[in-house]
Amino acid sequence: MTIDILMPYYGDPEQLKEAVHSVLAQRDPDWRLVVLDDCYPKWDAQPWVTSLQDPRIVFERNPQNLGVSGSFNRSVDLATADYVTIMGCDDRMLPNYIGTVKAAIERFDNPEFVQPGVRVIDENGAASYPLVDRVKTWVRPRVPAGGALLSGENVMTTLLRGDWSYFPSICWRRDVLEKHRFSKDFEITLDLVIKSDILLEDGRLALLPEVVFEYRRHAASASSYTAKDGTRFNEEQAFYRSAVPRLRGKGWGRAARAAQNRITSRLNAVTKLPSALLSRDGAAIGTLSRYIFTR
Repeated sequence: MTIDILMPYYGDPEQLKEAVHSVLAQRDPDWRLVVLDDCYPKWDAQPWVTSLQDPRIVFERNPQNLGVSGSFNRSVDLATADYVTIMGCDDRMLPNYIGTVKAAIERFDNPEFVQPGVRVIDENGAASYPLVDRVKTWVRPRVPAGGALLSGENVMTTLLRGDWSYFPSICWRRDVLEKHRFSKDFEITLDLVIKSDILLEDGRLALLPEVVFEYRRHAASASSYTAKDGTRFNEEQAFYRSAVPRLRGKGWGRAARAAQNRITSRLNAVTKLPSALLSRDGAAIGTLSRYIFTR
């Protein structure tokens, strides 16, 4: 079984090279990598990618800048394998990533998506454990060695209490992503939207404890920036509000209450409020306060 690795690119060239080299270092050689340039203006990645001279690596460039959701959707269109990973261009796979997710796909009878264990790294590639990732560890379901297959209201409720997954590390069944396209209305929460859609249709998540992926968290990310100015919470509130009636319609009362309360998301907003107050940013203060104190 081949795994397609789709890598939309817009950013640091050195981190892109690290990401690509981590794919080349996979012990299981049965993969295909598509580097998709979203018209990054400061460096042309094509000469470097083609210089690798590996037939498993393909370079593509968007006809124009498509942004996050547009590049993700084009990545899915470029995929040919049954399972795909949409990897960040600044993240790193550990050498056993491909082999581990392939074994899980076989063991759990072709689940809709696979979430392996993840290590968080900082801008410099060093192990990091900031508050947001400590919270993810606390709310993430505990599974035995070898992993577990999760579905239904229980796993949905945990995700709505605090999204403990790491999107760039997830291996998805391609037909599922073809059905549930990435929405331009949800640039920050787009992966939580997809996961919710899948679980509401009785999809299955294979959750693995083994760490096989390194996710880079740094202040330059889109989610970090929008969290600071408060705008990400407008989008989060829109998502949670839209989810409540769907969850109730499914008969998932606990999950609906988790979406209404959005406890960890509100706590995240609380942590951003002091800096907004210190900088006297009225717009951010208003956005954060409304998110914290209203449903």
